[in-house]
Amino acid sequence: MPQTNRKDGRPYDALRPVSFTRHYLKTAPGSVLVRFGDTVVLCAATLSDRMPAWLKGSGQGWVTAEYAMLPASTAERIGRDNSQKGRAQEISRMIGRALRAVTKLEDLGECVVTVDCDVLQADGGTRTAAISGGWLALHDALEDAVARGFLQNIPLTGHCAAVSVGLVNDFLMLDLDYKEDSQAAVDLNVCGNDQGALIEVQGCAEGRLFSRQGLNSMLDLALDGIRKIITAQKEALRHD
Repeated sequence: MPQTNRKDGRPYDALRPVSFTRHYLKTAPGSVLVRFGDTVVLCAATLSDRMPAWLKGSGQGWVTAEYAMLPASTAERIGRDNSQKGRAQEISRMIGRALRAVTKLEDLGECVVTVDCDVLQADGGTRTAAISGGWLALHDALEDAVARGFLQNIPLTGHCAAVSVGLVNDFLMLDLDYKEDSQAAVDLNVCGNDQGALIEVQGCAEGRLFSRQGLNSMLDLALDGIRKIITAQKEALRHD
């Protein structure tokens, strides 16, 4: 496919600049500041032995997530009321599902890991940045648990990351910013692991229908982006 005239000069198949800053907080065993271009999310993972009632006595752990946007994360202030509640809950559940998909819950013991994802600045792709940074925060919290003797090993089966892809002005584009997302005729959020397998796909046709072949093209582009994000995760892990 040809190059596009995206506002930041990126080719259609390029990610925005991606960075992960680990150990961002002193108060959480796992914390990561993740940037996807101008989208900035702070992810923090903490462990607790306060199990939900339905898991008590099961010998199995759990990974959950909470997502929220700070009031000044967008140009128009977001109130601290319930105006974002439904959307935030839906995104929280997606993050939790993604992280559980690569966690051996039976090896956690009766322990709950909560990954808090707070959007500091939003320019599209906040949920995909949260999943990608949340995995690193989860990894570091589990690594800390091993170092403290609470776990024998890090109970992860691999990496996971996520990215958006969409059809904008008849071009298939990777990692949409807010303006591109708002103009997309088709928009997908795709989560996958480091083996090239899909974990979750969320998407819809907002301006035009798309074919099975079109879906396959979008998934191929997304999986290539996920592979690059996981490469950035691995690079971050090499710099403690």
